[in-house]
Amino acid sequence: MKRRIIIPARYGSTRLPAKLLIEIAGKTILQHTYERALSCEFDSIVIATDHKKIAELCQKMGAPFCMTREDHLSGTDRAAEAMEIMDYSDDDIIVNLQGDEPLVPTVNLSRTCDNLITNQKAAIATLCEPMTDKTDIFNPNYVKVIFNRSQYALYFSRAPIPWARGDFPAAMPETPYYFRHIGIYAYRGKFLRTYPTLSEPPCEALERLEQLRALFHGYKIHVDFAPEKTPPGVDTAASLHEVTNILENM
Repeated sequence: MKRRIIIPARYGSTRLPAKLLIEIAGKTILQHTYERALSCEFDSIVIATDHKKIAELCQKMGAPFCMTREDHLSGTDRAAEAMEIMDYSDDDIIVNLQGDEPLVPTVNLSRTCDNLITNQKAAIATLCEPMTDKTDIFNPNYVKVIFNRSQYALYFSRAPIPWARGDFPAAMPETPYYFRHIGIYAYRGKFLRTYPTLSEPPCEALERLEQLRALFHGYKIHVDFAPEKTPPGVDTAASLHEVTNILENM
């Protein structure tokens, strides 16, 4: 069994075109993300891209990469193709780190991988953290997750879940019951090879959340608590501004 990281790096982006090539503090967003991954003790790292400009950047910074199709709908689909290209084993643990996560805590990457190794019934492992701010809870860019007492995911949504019947609570309880999903995944190689063959359910199409495909088809996703608070990825102009401020002041 090998511990591997695949960094899906799509060139196109509806909200921020070519965002991975944006420079902050002298490095591109993708380079910041790649260097975070490098500081972890994994057996391999590869960037999976669909565009020659990102491939050229990988060559410039000496990062292993592979070329994948342009039509993938999700990072998981792209990671699955990269797994085939790189000829990884079904026994490998593969962590999917999106290329727009330049501030990802390295301890969270390791925890996600360890979580899957520990929880043998799961096909996927991921992380979450408590949410107490109402603005964040209602923000569709923050994905929410609910899970059972064994911490296996029940559902993920861009909407506030669970929904408080009647008026939304005026004050949040001392014990949080809203959890933000941190979009780092660890997959068993055998599952990742199977993922592209699974049909897309209506809930995935509506929410645009790739992990719902796994739940729909009966696969278990274990949700651990992130050991370190996860700063935002670069999804919008607002998050780009926030990430820029953080990186330029580090």
